[in-house]
Amino acid sequence: MFKKTSLLTIVFAVSILFAKSSAPAVSENNSETKKSESYNPVPMIMHHIADAHEIHFWGEGENSVSIPLPIILWTNNGLVSFMNSEFHHDDEGHHVVEKKGMKFAKAHGKIYYANENADSHGSYISHDEKGHSQNAKPLDFSITKSVVGIFVTMIILLLVFTSVARSYKTNGGIPKKLTGWMEPLVVFVRDDIAKENIGEAKYKKFVPFLLSIFFFILVLNILGLTPLGFNVTGNIAVTLVLALVSLFVTLKSANKNYWGHIFNPPVPAALKPIMIPIEIVGIFTKPFALMIRLFANITAGHIVILSLISLIFVAQAGSGTGMAWSVSPAAFALTLFIFVLEVLVAFLQAYIFTLLTALFVGMSVEEHH
Repeated sequence: MFKKTSLLTIVFAVSILFAKSSAPAVSENNSETKKSESYNPVPMIMHHIADAHEIHFWGEGENSVSIPLPIILWTNNGLVSFMNSEFHHDDEGHHVVEKKGMKFAKAHGKIYYANENADSHGSYISHDEKGHSQNAKPLDFSITKSVVGIFVTMIILLLVFTSVARSYKTNGGIPKKLTGWMEPLVVFVRDDIAKENIGEAKYKKFVPFLLSIFFFILVLNILGLTPLGFNVTGNIAVTLVLALVSLFVTLKSANKNYWGHIFNPPVPAALKPIMIPIEIVGIFTKPFALMIRLFANITAGHIVILSLISLIFVAQAGSGTGMAWSVSPAAFALTLFIFVLEVLVAFLQAYIFTLLTALFVGMSVEEHH
């Protein structure tokens, strides 16, 4: 227990240091800290929860420490690839790069075709009256931070489960060490989720799918709590694909009874014209709820943690270092509480997504009584 608590505390402390790297610099004058006008935590928070073409650790500008990722674009002149580090700042501070006779500009994590000449504001990206970009965008197939997070998760799962399988084989099926940790989770998904909601007659063929969903989401959620800043399940595109996979498995497994209940619901004839459209809409609202629930809960948790940390820097900007030190204990305690709660949420959201998927599959394969 002491080792687990120490590891959690170290991860939490390092996470705060990484968040602190985005805070404004402190200037000193006669041993007194100058108060800045204000500190807006929104850019820092959005930077940490958004996807990116690099894995950023700390610092800004020339002092930034990060790992650039490959940029892969399908353009009017074919495939263009280069590293994110090749983007450079022009005289006006805009991110630009030239490749294959084309100029690209990057703003807010998106890559656009750059105008031939900068506008009156020195920008290569034109905007309409509402501030929306009018520049065309190439198709972006880049390896972003979220993609790296998915690859890391795949590697972790492969290493863990091959190790577990090898342990079972060499120890005669007796769980030891890592296997002893994994077996209760696997049995839980098999017995309390799959068998309970799909039925003893048909649950076995869905167990590998449900185990994959559960551990994939679980590892991604935990990875999002590390200082590396991966927020994969807080990316709605990822949760959309997971929800579509759940929908595909549900519809592919559906029997005649399921479709009969939708297109010929057991209600009086006068209500059928009302119930049939509702049942059809219900097919798509179920995965939509899965998508939004996972995305919203994970994103909200990250925003709350970063917001509580930002209270220290807001206090420093508004009232100086003394106020920052006064606010720090309360902010630290609240953040640690939410951080521990997020560990629980990481397991809970993986469980809920898997449970509801099993429930929807169970409804689609249920035989007529």
